[in-house]
Amino acid sequence: MKNELMTQGTQIQELLGLKLPAVAIAFRDTPPAGIPRVASPTAAGCGYWKLAAEGQAFYTEASDHYTCPVGAHTHGIDLPPQVATELNGLVQTMVGMQYLTMADIPMIPRRQGTFHVSVYAPLAQATFTPDVVLVRGTVKQLMLLAEAAQAAGIAGGGATMGRPTCAVLPESLQSDTTATSFGCIGNRVYTGLGDDEGYYAIPGAKMAAVVQKLAIITEANRQLEAFHQARARTVSQNPR
Repeated sequence: MKNELMTQGTQIQELLGLKLPAVAIAFRDTPPAGIPRVASPTAAGCGYWKLAAEGQAFYTEASDHYTCPVGAHTHGIDLPPQVATELNGLVQTMVGMQYLTMADIPMIPRRQGTFHVSVYAPLAQATFTPDVVLVRGTVKQLMLLAEAAQAAGIAGGGATMGRPTCAVLPESLQSDTTATSFGCIGNRVYTGLGDDEGYYAIPGAKMAAVVQKLAIITEANRQLEAFHQARARTVSQNPR
């Protein structure tokens, strides 16, 4: 398994030219052996994605997500009264800004099942089987991934997601298909996500199929790019 994940992580980064590696994420009853608990909580749950993309492998417990009530909600974490009150206050603030409506709240994907620990690592370094793999990339890189997922028969049929970004995880987990997110302003602040970047979530069990198709798709796009460039030059040189 470890060698397979290393190969998948290396291939997806090289084929797409990713700036940061794909991140393996898993939800477990107990922490995997040899993986430490995160040193300190981040300001938002998506901050753990950033730590893993920077090369760290670690797990989090429920209390490590209390600093981000929205993220805790999407992860399926039962909140203590104080944090639940904070979440409600945050939601009311967002509604007051017309950023959300109360009708939006039940529509936000939420992970099913009891939360115990979540585990993170760069995909190529993961020693555990991921439930979902998260790729951060440019629009072109995500385009190639979407085409590979479509070729593999696992492309999600839903619209590209926005707020909150962390909902892309339960969306992919529960649909067992890929999910795309443009990101939200909170994620961009906490992770440094670029204006031209977004996220693509892939069910862990489907990674091998996506990577296999990605190798074909990237080569096909390379050839098609050359074809379209030549065609564009021909058309521009032969106006009516």
